[in-house]
Amino acid sequence: MLKSGKTRKIVTGLLITVVVLVSFIVISTQRRCDAQGGKEYEYIGLLTDVMMIVKKSYVEEVDSKKLIYGAINGMLSALDPHSSFMSPETFKEMKIDTKGAFGGLGIEISIKDGILTVISPIEDTPAQRVGIKAGDQILRIDERFTKDLTITEAVKRMRGPKGTPVVLTIMREGFDKPKEFKIVRDIIQVKSVKSRMLESGYGYVRIAQFQERTDEDLTKALKSLVEENKAKQLAGLVLDLRNDPGGLLDQAVRVSDHFVESGKMIVYTEGRDKESRMQFTSSNRTKEPGYPIVVLINGGSASASEIVAGALQDHKRAIVMGTQSFGKGSVQTIIPLSDESGLRLTTARYYTPAGRSIQAKGITPDIVVEQLELPKTAPRRESMIIREKDLENHFEVGATPEKPAEKKVDPKDANGDKKTTDQLKSDYQVTRALDLLKSWEIMKKMGPGKP
Repeated sequence: MLKSGKTRKIVTGLLITVVVLVSFIVISTQRRCDAQGGKEYEYIGLLTDVMMIVKKSYVEEVDSKKLIYGAINGMLSALDPHSSFMSPETFKEMKIDTKGAFGGLGIEISIKDGILTVISPIEDTPAQRVGIKAGDQILRIDERFTKDLTITEAVKRMRGPKGTPVVLTIMREGFDKPKEFKIVRDIIQVKSVKSRMLESGYGYVRIAQFQERTDEDLTKALKSLVEENKAKQLAGLVLDLRNDPGGLLDQAVRVSDHFVESGKMIVYTEGRDKESRMQFTSSNRTKEPGYPIVVLINGGSASASEIVAGALQDHKRAIVMGTQSFGKGSVQTIIPLSDESGLRLTTARYYTPAGRSIQAKGITPDIVVEQLELPKTAPRRESMIIREKDLENHFEVGATPEKPAEKKVDPKDANGDKKTTDQLKSDYQVTRALDLLKSWEIMKKMGPGKP
């Protein structure tokens, strides 16, 4: 007991010393800020007070790192839905995600009205196969209620070794009560680009997510379509960006670069720092021929996919068809920290070539076409689609700045696409897109003055 008392006194003395030092730093920093007219650090002393009280009086001993991480998480979650702190483990997983392979379920999630909500299931993953849909509310992960979970904590609980099960308790419009979905984890290998011919002359490219190899995979896919078309130029292309949650900004620029004339604006960003104000223009690379393009979007199309749709729409290089997109018009910068953790911070808004910000608005299709489900499935209500404007703490557009000047592959399906051509033709939006491309060709053949 005596030793314990001495130890307690020593610890208390050290803690007081630390607080005094921190307070001195805070006061010095505040004085410097006040001299510059700033008040940003006036509450740092409050933070140190709370930490001291918790360390001293909480019912159980608390790890200091846990307190610091929690404080950072809370600070960032108060900003917007996309800024977050990543622990070393989460940061490592994030870097794996962009390479397109990770262990888990295959869903994109966010927070809406304080409820963990599915933005979009990733194509051909365990979550999609069991019937998880955009707009589903995840009430529990196994036996853990999600109400107070951060997105990072929820992702961590859903990730796991291949072959292990997880139960999601889902509430969905039309359900009388929550329903449990048992999902077996798998290695999620998101194939970024898939392609096939719809019929002679007309190609189809699906981009599921913008990853490190998306531009390279698209180049191969477009070349493959020409080969399938007996080395003839395509008469038209359907570019499917539906339920594409986005990904890497540079890959969105490179994808657009295939179709946008050299030197033309693709996207620009505006933020508070000089480093966040950037312009991305089309390069001098070899472009795709000027065949007509229909871009398909829906409420699950977000971020990078909206950049592509917006660029092609503004330059009148494609007709955008489908339903209103998600509306994520912000740029997140990934900042590595000293302990191998990371910071995902919203640093800028992006704008289409015509100066449009889509933040909380989305891309409006040139032709609105709702998806019609197969008769055996329940009607999909657009009201259940989650968009940026529905997310807690989303920021508004503000004033628009001045525009600056492994799977077994069917031998007949070299791209490993699960959907057959017949299945694609039963997809109402794809069918409408193909019809539009055909009518485009007919009108061109008619020429001016012809009936």
